Amino acid sequence: MSSEGDRADRLRAAAADLGLQLSGSQLEQLLAYLGLIQKWNKVYNLTAVRGADEMLVQHLFDSLAVVGPLRRHTQGRAIRMLDVGSGAGLPGVVVAICQPEIQVDCVDTVGKKAAFIQQSAAQLQLLNLRGVHDRVENLAGPYDVICSRAFASLADFVNWSGGALAEQGAWLAMKGKMPDGEIAELPPQAEVFHVEQLAVPELSAERCIVWLRKRAAEGAGRPGR
Repeated sequence: MSSEGDRADRLRAAAADLGLQLSGSQLEQLLAYLGLIQKWNKVYNLTAVRGADEMLVQHLFDSLAVVGPLRRHTQGRAIRMLDVGSGAGLPGVVVAICQPEIQVDCVDTVGKKAAFIQQSAAQLQLLNLRGVHDRVENLAGPYDVICSRAFASLADFVNWSGGALAEQGAWLAMKGKMPDGEIAELPPQAEVFHVEQLAVPELSAERCIVWLRKRAAEGAGRPGR
């Protein structure tokens, strides 16, 4: 297992590989967040990944890979984002650290996971982060972006969260391989407008983002991304 200093160096290198300019305090917050997951995981079983080095790559680097695409999508606008089935706060907490202009709500049906996110927000002094213990179907929004990471099929994701998405909002689904079967089974009210391949530092597995939006009514035009 590598030392804290080694992990800090790897995190800096990963951020650079992803084209992210993060401040020293943001890098410290990310490492502190990793420490919180390790601490709480011993009691609350937040994630099946146990080792700090594995968490660094499979959780932090994997979540950091979405920051660049999200920044391009929002163009620096102050938006509201909902992270569905957030678990330990991935990628929601990472987004809140890296993009302080985004108000991030992380919803999970497991109370201890929502409580962990609230505790993380307090300890990391993230005023733009909130843990919500509820079902996504009960949330009204509107949210400009609704994201998920290894949460459910695309059809279930858009069906369950559609009521919370702003009319011109976007769904951001983090997936492994290109989910052609799931895309084929999307309900008629949703459509894919972009699929983005991701290269996660130190991870050989395939990753992609499927961007979706509400399908425009027949005859109505809508602006592109």
